[in-house]
Amino acid sequence: MSSPRIIFAGTPELAAAALAALLESGYRPCAVLTQPDRPAGRGKKLTASPVKALALEHEIPVLQPPSLRDEHAVAEVAALQPDIMVVAAYGLILPQQVLDIPAAGCLNVHASMLPRWRGAAPIQAAILAGDTTTGVCLMAMDAGLDTGPVYACDELRIGVTETAGELHDRIAAAGGALLVRHLDDILDGKLAATPQDDERATHAPKIRTADAELDWQQPAPELARKVRAYNPVPGSWFMLGDERVKCWQAEAAAAADALPGTVTAAGKDGIDVACSEGVLRLMSLQRPGKRPVSAAEFCSQVDVAGRQL
Repeated sequence: MSSPRIIFAGTPELAAAALAALLESGYRPCAVLTQPDRPAGRGKKLTASPVKALALEHEIPVLQPPSLRDEHAVAEVAALQPDIMVVAAYGLILPQQVLDIPAAGCLNVHASMLPRWRGAAPIQAAILAGDTTTGVCLMAMDAGLDTGPVYACDELRIGVTETAGELHDRIAAAGGALLVRHLDDILDGKLAATPQDDERATHAPKIRTADAELDWQQPAPELARKVRAYNPVPGSWFMLGDERVKCWQAEAAAAADALPGTVTAAGKDGIDVACSEGVLRLMSLQRPGKRPVSAAEFCSQVDVAGRQL
């Protein structure tokens, strides 16, 4: 077929990886949809999304409606007469009126093995749950939350110490490769989509900062997964006196006979904190306004031995 008219909708780095894969494979979207610029950094300067930055670099027109429920925004999309809309971590709901615009529908690059982990934070949810595998899927979008039929998937193993940031980068690369591998067949109608089994579906809700607090009443293996899942955003944390300390690396260790939250050891190998089951060994920490440091360096700054967190 002739060069397809593609609208690409996405916002963060994961989406930018998919857009880059399209461009590297010779697909040039007729327009990009991305969320409005947001304040970022210490100066809270309005900053373009990674997708917008990449689109502007390639001189692709960019649309940034605050909502797609606005009649003007819908009319702008319709005027582009797209064959397909490729969506990756866009962050805005596509109403049925928009889903119906592209001739071949809307295609979502989703960061899980659907129906496992529908929703906003599938990468983090997979690590939190202790899943050993996850992946990426191409899904035909419908009005539900990640409920549409699936064209193709690639499965990835989750490393035993892998953080959400590391897994994100591998999934982003896999998603871009999966997209360019199957896009022509989807556009040509050569690849059929398989309905999901709704009974097997699980939900990955949006992450709140409060979710990342380390609760010493939980088992150490669960807390170790939480540290990995919330690295780099928002960062797991606990209170040390009046300070909110972030923990970037930790591992579960052998049990200690102490109340949950008690620091049972502190030195160059880590800071051991008793949990409801086992001990969580903190190995990389960060005080407010400071850089991340090793446990040894942290102990040289703060006396934590024997303290109750």
